[in-house]
Parts: sequence; C-alpha cells; structure tokens
Amino acid sequence: MMIAPVGGAKHRLLPSCSTIALLAALALPVQAQAAGTRAGSTISNTASASFDTGAGSTTVDSNRVDLLVDELLDVTVDSSNPAEVPTTPGATGQVLTFSVTNNGNGVEAFGLTTIANAGGDNYDPVITQIYLDNGDGLFDFGTDTLYAAGANDPSLDPDQGITVFVLATTPGTVVDGNRGIVSLVAAAKTGTGTPGTSFVGEGEGGGDAVVGSTGADGEDAGTFLVSAATVTLVKSAVITNTLNTADPIPGATITYTIVATVAGSGSVSGLAITDDIPADTSYVPASIKLGGSALSDAADADAGDYNGTRINVALGTVAGGQTRTVTFQTMID
Repeated sequence: MMIAPVGGAKHRLLPSCSTIALLAALALPVQAQAAGTRAGSTISNTASASFDTGAGSTTVDSNRVDLLVDELLDVTVDSSNPAEVPTTPGATGQVLTFSVTNNGNGVEAFGLTTIANAGGDNYDPVITQIYLDNGDGLFDFGTDTLYAAGANDPSLDPDQGITVFVLATTPGTVVDGNRGIVSLVAAAKTGTGTPGTSFVGEGEGGGDAVVGSTGADGEDAGTFLVSAATVTLVKSAVITNTLNTADPIPGATITYTIVATVAGSGSVSGLAITDDIPADTSYVPASIKLGGSALSDAADADAGDYNGTRINVALGTVAGGQTRTVTFQTMID
C-alpha cells in the first residue's frame, strides 16, 4: 500500500499542536466516476496512542493531517440516437442527439467539437450547428441555445449531464444506403491529457485538477443512413389490327404500357406519369388504366386525365420496392 504524500501542491498538510507528533497517512483511491466527495473538501484525520506508564493509562493525540481533495477531470459522451438516423440526399437540418456528462467531482466547463471526416463511412456530413438543449430532450430551434465555442461552453456540476444536438446537411450526391458518421467531442476546459496528468492549483477549491480515466475528453459517434429512392420507367407497345396481325398499319390500335419501378429504401412523392399522344395517331377515349383499373379522361377525383394532347396519371407517394403500371391506347391515323 502506497503512502499518500502530505506535502506539496496536491495535498496540503495543516499541522496542529499536540504532545506527541504521530503521522497517520491515508491512501486515497482515484475513481473514474464522481466519487461523491466534492473537490475542495478537506479530509481530516488524527491518530491517538494509549499506554500505561505504571501510574495509570494515558492517551495522547497526534497532529491533525488535513488533505485537500483534488478535482478529478472526467467526462463521458454518449450517442442518444436509438439507431441510425434516416436522411435523404440534399437534406438540411438533420439532427444527431448526444448526452454529455461530467463524471468528475467538481464544476467543470466543457468545450464541444465535432468530427465528420474520420473515415469508416460512405460520406462526410456537413456540420452546420451545435445546439444545447433547454432541458426537455427535444430539439427546437426556437428554445434551444445555439452553441458558440468559448462563449457558452456548458458548465456542469458533478454527475450533471446535458443533451447536445448536432445539425448537419447531407450532400446531394449520396445514394441509398450510404452512411455518414459524426462524432461529438467534449473536452474539459481546465485541460485534457493522459490519465494522471495534473494541473497545479487549477481544481475547484484551490486544489489540483487531475485528469481521470477518460482523458477528460469524451467522444461518441452517431450515424446518418441515407434512405433514398430512384424511379425507372419501361415503356412497351402492342399492335392490334383488323387483319389480326401485329403490323402498325393505318387503323391499327397501339396499346402502350408504362411500368414505373421505385427502388431503394426510401420513397418518392408526387410521382406522376405523363405521355404525349404521338403524331399521326389519335387517342382512344377512356383507354387509360392504372393497374388494370379504368380511369376517366376528365380531370376529376381519380388519378388519370387526358387534356387533348397527352395523358397523365398521378401516382402520389410510392415506396421503394413497388411498381405502378399505366396503359392507354392510340389509333394510327
């Protein structure tokens, strides 16, 4: 068992008078989490000895040993996102959520930075802002505080935590399934370094500040997952005529089939298929169908319409992995 020093900057000895000077030294373990004893507290101890000189029992006390508790610098950062956060190409204001906790035993301010280009992912999110939560755990532009490094670094009591939101833009060049990783780093403003590094006199209450097991600069990562969709169109034509052949002769009917396929893990909205009636043909009235169901030519409650030059079918929102089939007919003039 090592004997804790009683002199020097770390532990200050404040002697008191007694008849016999006996030194009682206590070994104080360094803990990775807030130990409960506040930095700047004084731990006092006095030893006693009893003996018999033949004239009766006698007790004497040692001098008192006072130890000033140093500040332990420790912090953890944890991603609060339950899973990969979905995003889409070109999306702005995408939010990752983190918690920052002071695991030290004194009040400490923490500087916040982000890392978005560490590798191991498919793209680098563009970090735009960091916000400090107002206490409800939900991001809100109007009530949460925009973080400015050095101006409003969060100051936390021992064991106190704060929720931090990192906002990013997703590049428009990403594709479905791409992942972008962002790390949040919180570093003690007093100092960071190898565990055990001491900053003399910088601790709360006048003691030293000692770097704990986290290096006083915690870090954790959150991940964006691109959920995108692409649309492909395949068009085909079948000819029928009164000769019962497949020849495109005057008077033959052309049945056009257009298949829209949506691929990817996302969805598309406002999908619509439009096709101009080819020259030298005439539209066959009431021939528009969606998935085999007839649609009217008028611009009414159903999805299709014909305006005299083209057909249009509104498909709305379609998720990846689904198809939509539209057919219509024209007659060769």
